[in-house]
Amino acid sequence: MNVDVTALPGIGVRKDFEVRSGRRVGVIAHRDGDLDLIVSKSDDPDAIAAQVPLSTDEASVLANLLGAPQLVAKLNDDHRDLPGITTRQLAVGDDSPYAGRTLGETAMRTRTKTSIVAVMRAGQLHPSPGPDFTFTEGDLLVVVGTPDGLDAAAKILAHG
Repeated sequence: MNVDVTALPGIGVRKDFEVRSGRRVGVIAHRDGDLDLIVSKSDDPDAIAAQVPLSTDEASVLANLLGAPQLVAKLNDDHRDLPGITTRQLAVGDDSPYAGRTLGETAMRTRTKTSIVAVMRAGQLHPSPGPDFTFTEGDLLVVVGTPDGLDAAAKILAHG
């Protein structure tokens, strides 16, 4: 899929792509750091039908919502021929005892027999995090294991 990048003199940069409907979806990255989500009009791809200003945190959440489910679906697809193995997306909530602590401190693999195979943070994928990877509030973890192990992992992330 091609992403078009258009300089907007005095404003910043528009980055967008065409979706199946023919509309264009993208972002305007302003010179001052602001970010807008944009959707073009259906009859004019250069005209904006909707523009939503996003804070950095909001942009991160949106990126996680869009990125993590695709990764989980791909991993589930890859594991469909392995009975008993599942992939789940688990969040590090604001009240998680592991926000600000490392993966190693969770002892997740030892305690649950699950593996954290990736972390989505602020729209960035961190594949194969090591034991020194520090979790932050809002991280979405991609975890592989048995259904029971995944349930136990969710409890550990929520309650310790």
